[in-house]
Amino acid sequence: MSANGKQSDFGTILTAIVTPFKEDGSVDFKNFKALARYLVEHGSEGLVVTGSTGEGTTLSDREKLMLYYAAVEEVGERATVIAATGTYDTRHSAHLTQQAAEFVDGFLVVVPYYSKPPPRGIIEHYKTVAGVTEKPIIVYNIPSRVIVNVEPETFMELAEIPNVVAVKQANPDLEQARRIVEDTGLLLYAGNDDLVLPFLELGGAGGICVYTHLAGPRVQEMARRYHSGNLTGAQALNDELHPLIDALAVCINPSSTKAALNLIGFEVGGLRLPLVEATADEIEQIRKLLERAKVLEPAMRA
Repeated sequence: MSANGKQSDFGTILTAIVTPFKEDGSVDFKNFKALARYLVEHGSEGLVVTGSTGEGTTLSDREKLMLYYAAVEEVGERATVIAATGTYDTRHSAHLTQQAAEFVDGFLVVVPYYSKPPPRGIIEHYKTVAGVTEKPIIVYNIPSRVIVNVEPETFMELAEIPNVVAVKQANPDLEQARRIVEDTGLLLYAGNDDLVLPFLELGGAGGICVYTHLAGPRVQEMARRYHSGNLTGAQALNDELHPLIDALAVCINPSSTKAALNLIGFEVGGLRLPLVEATADEIEQIRKLLERAKVLEPAMRA
């Protein structure tokens, strides 16, 4: 429980799961459920469905709702299922949130993108979305994609909304992260893989990750070591995982993530435009970094 009484059972390590597609571009629900099951069996205490990594911006509401239901059906008894229902349209975000509220555990709601709302607009956006459900809401602050950064003062106001309980912070500013923990009482989740350990050291709750698609048990072990006081061991694992972070940065997420998953044998297909698949050169870079991270064996080269 945080300083202002906010609490959640989201878990420590969650994965922002990709959305597999078939060759014709339709959602591959069979492989989605298989991947969800694998992730939960390999270190993920929860899944965030249809976020940035899940290509939520190119999915229809019907597809999103079907994916939420599929996740709950497959792993809902063992893991938290968080629906990413935020868009740049407040009414649309509230409508989708209300539709999914019956069966998911909570919501990830991104700061509205493209329109560049001022702090007052951001606050009203979250009040409106939070008003249609009693389920907990995670604010997703990702200025690299949204342009707008939510400042600590705005988070303090958002913390007054009863069911806004956490922040997924994809901003490397450690001072802002510290202020979220100390001044707002909101639970802090790392939104970038390289921030998981630094945020834990600041009192963060954990991470909503991408590299857990490929190394979930090691990420979970890193968190376990940190919480048990083995800081040296946690740092050693963090260093070991850096080639994997580099692999997923070869091209824009989720292009690199899907390329990596396809390389290790998970059939997640391609991407929907305007995203495109990794090039042959990019795939080779990813392959080499996966080998360095001990995710892919050199013997598996084609």
